[in-house]
Amino acid sequence: MNAVELRQVTKRFGQSVVAVDAIDLDVPQGSFVTLLGPSGCGKTTTLRMIAGLETPSSGEIRIKDKRINELPIHKRNLGIVFQNYALFPHKTVAANVGFGLKYRNVAPDEIGRRVARALDMVRLPGVEERYPTQLSGGQQQRIALARALVIEPDVLLLDEPLSALDANLREEMRVEIKNIQHRVGIATVFVTHDQGEALAMSDHVVVMNKGHIEQEGPPAEVYERPQSAFVASFLGNANFLSGQVRSCVDGHAQVALGNHVLNATTERPVQVGETVTVVIRAEKIDLLPPGQGWLPGSVADVDYLGALARYQIALGDGIKVLGLASLKDKPLAVGEPVELRIDPRHCRVL
Repeated sequence: MNAVELRQVTKRFGQSVVAVDAIDLDVPQGSFVTLLGPSGCGKTTTLRMIAGLETPSSGEIRIKDKRINELPIHKRNLGIVFQNYALFPHKTVAANVGFGLKYRNVAPDEIGRRVARALDMVRLPGVEERYPTQLSGGQQQRIALARALVIEPDVLLLDEPLSALDANLREEMRVEIKNIQHRVGIATVFVTHDQGEALAMSDHVVVMNKGHIEQEGPPAEVYERPQSAFVASFLGNANFLSGQVRSCVDGHAQVALGNHVLNATTERPVQVGETVTVVIRAEKIDLLPPGQGWLPGSVADVDYLGALARYQIALGDGIKVLGLASLKDKPLAVGEPVELRIDPRHCRVL
């Protein structure tokens, strides 16, 4: 059973703004599905429609096979964690976590037991009598998560919950949220604009752009096999090289780039002489000393990134490519000659 289903769901604001345009989406029970995309792509509006904070202009939303379009938010049995946590500063942790249970007429003794269990789940036992202002940002985020889980929701909705945390804490909480989700086995819809979060945490990534679903699938598939230039550029560092097809046999194409010929794979028929775009991930390009590769060039620019360096390599004919390499020693210098080696499997015709 799917925990959440969207069928041809559209959301309009006024006559001219279409925030979400006739999307279909399945969230299987127990899965972690991430809506990924830039600001304004429709991901948060989609989450808010599932939550009941926005009403679809058309289409149908179902939770556990029950239509919920007209169902108010408090009757949808959803756990929601917002970007700013939305904790009550004047209430204790116990009162914050147990807030939803109080309005479900759960007995006080049972509320206490379930609050304690939820705090154990997020690894914050014994903080019931503290106030949110006495907790760190990461602890507040865990309290918000405990409050969402304590009601035993059908679906967990997470709206950019890590964006207010510093980089190290974000990394820690990525792991923590994913581990909790696995233990509880609850279907989760996670909204983010951070590609790293989406790839690290998700079972299924849904890339959105201008109100549409551009591509969806397992993280590795979406990253390694982008179906559009938008997906390739939004996820990681990618090169887009335009050239003419010289030959194509059984999904393997030779593409001429100026004076160079690139071997690439293609999932669609291409014709000799056709102009195509080949996408290559920056980290898939091997940067080798002269004489060890097959495509000569020189370092035009270097971005030092700590464990990595991002290089711009000039190949001649005005062609430049990005390369991303781990650093075992100092980075290559500007002007240094290199040769490139690229496995044809990593050169894909869009």
